[in-house]
Amino acid sequence: MQPHLLITGANRGIGLALVKLYLDDNWAVTACCREPKELITLLDVYPSLTICTLDVTDYAAVNKIANKLAGKNIDLLLNNAGYYGPKETDLGDTNVDEWRHVLEVNAIAPLKIIEAFLPNLAQSQNAVYAAISSKMGSMSDNNSGGSYLYRSSKAALNSVIKSLSIDLIPYKINVIALHPGWVRTEMGGPNGLIDVQESASGMKQVLDQLTPLQNGSFLDFQGKEVAW
Repeated sequence: MQPHLLITGANRGIGLALVKLYLDDNWAVTACCREPKELITLLDVYPSLTICTLDVTDYAAVNKIANKLAGKNIDLLLNNAGYYGPKETDLGDTNVDEWRHVLEVNAIAPLKIIEAFLPNLAQSQNAVYAAISSKMGSMSDNNSGGSYLYRSSKAALNSVIKSLSIDLIPYKINVIALHPGWVRTEMGGPNGLIDVQESASGMKQVLDQLTPLQNGSFLDFQGKEVAW
């Protein structure tokens, strides 16, 4: 049976690079994003690509896609959608509405997504749920302060992933958080240390080689453990 990837945030940057890598590796890919402009150009080349327009915070829409995929296996569910939010300037000027939105996209939506697609993952023999996190969510790695919105959202995501890795043991689903590196993307900015292809290729290799012993891990794109 052809392996099946469902990925969010798939239209640009790391997400788009991952879509191409898995399609080239003969996976069926269900690619979800808000505006599938770049993805549409791949349809003529890759018949195993399915595109779904999705805002990950629209949980009714998430459930609608899950209903369409009822009875189909998902071998890898990759939550790549993320939002940095405004870069704070001075302490005391926190935009609370934006903070709520960052938390919604980065921490709440990843849990709602696994809730929706759990039956599909449970059908796979070696299912993996991976969420793109960040070292900026690491407590022990925070030596510079600031970035309250983004840091707190990724720390919350890490906590969600850790709990899922325990709760999904009966389903034999491995759950991990992935740090993609500091990547030169729209979110990462032009000073990133690596390009999109290096990050995506590295994370795919980590996922390809993942074992049940790594369930509940926080790994970077080179497979190295990241401290919580």
